[in-house]
Amino acid sequence: MELKKIVSSVQSIAQAIASVMKVEVTIVDKNLDRIAVTGEKKASFNNRIDVDSIFAYSLKTGEGLVVENPKEHAVCKRCKDKENCKEYAEVCCPIKVKDEPVGVIGLIALNEEQRKEIIKNREDLLDFLNKMADLIGTKLIELEKTEKIKLLLKELETVLNSVDKSIVAVDEEGKIIQFNFKATELFNMDGNKLKGINIIDLIENINVNEILTGNEEVKNIPFEYNHADCSIRGFYSGKLIEVEGSKIGMVFTFSNVCEMLEVVNYISNTNIITTFDDIIGNSFVMEQVKKDAKKASFSNSTVLIHGESGTGKELFARAIHFNSNRGKGPFIPINCAAIPESLLESELFGYEEGSFTGGKKGGRAGKFELANKGTIFLDEIGDMPIHLQTKLLRVLQEYTIEKIGANDNISVDVRIIAATNRDLEKKVLEGEFREDLFYRLNVIPIHIPPLRERKEDVENIIYELLRKCNKKLNKNILGFNKDAIDIFKKYSWPGNVRELENSIEYAVNMCNLNFIGMEDLPVRLKKKKECCKNIEERIIPIKDLERREIEKALEYYKGDKQAVEKAARALGLGRATMYRKIKSYNITVSL
Repeated sequence: MELKKIVSSVQSIAQAIASVMKVEVTIVDKNLDRIAVTGEKKASFNNRIDVDSIFAYSLKTGEGLVVENPKEHAVCKRCKDKENCKEYAEVCCPIKVKDEPVGVIGLIALNEEQRKEIIKNREDLLDFLNKMADLIGTKLIELEKTEKIKLLLKELETVLNSVDKSIVAVDEEGKIIQFNFKATELFNMDGNKLKGINIIDLIENINVNEILTGNEEVKNIPFEYNHADCSIRGFYSGKLIEVEGSKIGMVFTFSNVCEMLEVVNYISNTNIITTFDDIIGNSFVMEQVKKDAKKASFSNSTVLIHGESGTGKELFARAIHFNSNRGKGPFIPINCAAIPESLLESELFGYEEGSFTGGKKGGRAGKFELANKGTIFLDEIGDMPIHLQTKLLRVLQEYTIEKIGANDNISVDVRIIAATNRDLEKKVLEGEFREDLFYRLNVIPIHIPPLRERKEDVENIIYELLRKCNKKLNKNILGFNKDAIDIFKKYSWPGNVRELENSIEYAVNMCNLNFIGMEDLPVRLKKKKECCKNIEERIIPIKDLERREIEKALEYYKGDKQAVEKAARALGLGRATMYRKIKSYNITVSL
């Protein structure tokens, strides 16, 4: 510890001692630097004392001593400056902190009268200096404690400000006594104004007395905060502050719904960012679809993706989203056919607490609210019940949603991408889909062709799927035999890429060699191969049929001088044509 940190206090103590004792005072630190001097010695302030001095001896031994004759004292004999010494007597006492000398306080007589006073009261002066040294040591300890407290407070402040939640501490009356920077942002209020405000003046449904009396912490209670242009919805939790059994206040944490949704969105989108390069397919038709989808990504207009099951509609929806200016926002998919009709409304629009039995305390945000500032993907939109189509139409018209059980609407900034494998125009004619909703959704239509219409993409796709399956199943299969590739290309793939993916995964599991062969393929593919083989065996090329029929006709008219002419008439051929074909097929004519 450094005495220089309290040099102002040390100088004041030195001046007080000098005034009372009528002697000069010098105080040095552990480096023997003068940090406090009085009287004639002031000129030597900050000068370092000799290492062979009385002060150095007291600092080294940790003992006090009285020197009546400086030039004759044993310690003084080693001093290099003893011949120039003007001191008549000295009383030195070490200043200690935790038994460690950190400096020395000394009384100095510069004339005979002062010397006599020191000698006369030597014991009392030594005792007095000990007390003054203790006082200075205590001051230094207090400073160290204060610095530690300041450091701890700074560390605590840093920790609180690093927490991604608003934290507010209140006393037993509910008055705010401490908070972090996030809280000032949440309440849109300067820290000086926030301190001292009663928490109930900010959040009406917080009852501090009830919480203190209830002796329990509270968790995830919904709240609303409205102040000037600031309107916030979220959840708060509270925990008691107890000191030696006494409840002296509470600590509250506040979570902004919008910020919570950002976290949810970040987690839900991690590792599934999709680009158009992730969509495998270089055929002309697929390149055209990707080109149209890229154009759609630069807009906020609604997109309707049509395609058979397994063609990759969600993959295209993700690519459109992540290529758009909403790419950093959430992408929230929901399958309208996979959720029971009774639950679909609450999934889409959310509900308030108490709306129905079994509902979550505090209510729940719906998919549209979760998708704010991003994109919602409504898969299998053709299976949405007609009454929910009306609510969806309202979202598209007004960009507001109404939770189940709520009285107010919530504004949302959402782009809608819908997808279906149904013929929506036919469903409109049949009265099963709203015509106005269809036109609202079908602003940018995109049709994804089935795999059977782009067979040239199959080979690229199977190798990409093989790479993924190798990684997933920890295998190292190098590729496919020609027979296997042929059957992959010839198969019609009614389940499209999804069925192809399942077939590749099956084959990777079955294969024990470096290349996947026919024996590793699913049974349905091998049956298809056998079927193709049987058909090929039954089919006879036209040339072979023609040769065989010519030979049969000639055999029938064998022995007749006009056998060739008659055979030609029977086959419907001209005489010249008949002779040309006989020559072409190298047929021997027997007359």
